[in-house]
Amino acid sequence: VQLQASGGGLVQTGDSLRLSCAASGRTFSGVVAWFRQAPGKEREFVAGFWRNGNTFYADSVKGRFTISRDNAKTTLFLQMNSLKPEDAAIYYCAMSPRGIYSTFKIPSSYDYWGQGTEVTVSS
Repeated sequence: VQLQASGGGLVQTGDSLRLSCAASGRTFSGVVAWFRQAPGKEREFVAGFWRNGNTFYADSVKGRFTISRDNAKTTLFLQMNSLKPEDAAIYYCAMSPRGIYSTFKIPSSYDYWGQGTEVTVSS
């Protein structure tokens, strides 16, 4: 399975971006998620999408970010609105075919990772 993240870029505070993560080799299953990592910080959970359609968000992005998946289950999206400078990071998509429902916010729970796409937010 290969995950390819894209859509990052340089935006201003308040702008929007839509990240995509394309899966090849298999469709998305289990739990899929977006994480981010800023320089000098640990990788942190941003948003997750369970197989049953449930979604979960970090408190810092709740109400501004939306995770979704296409019907073909081959592309994962992260719509990011009202971006803030503190949202700047490299964003990674991840997937675990297993039911990691109790540990989905922990990076080590995931089996597959995209290469990351950088988001820069200027103030």
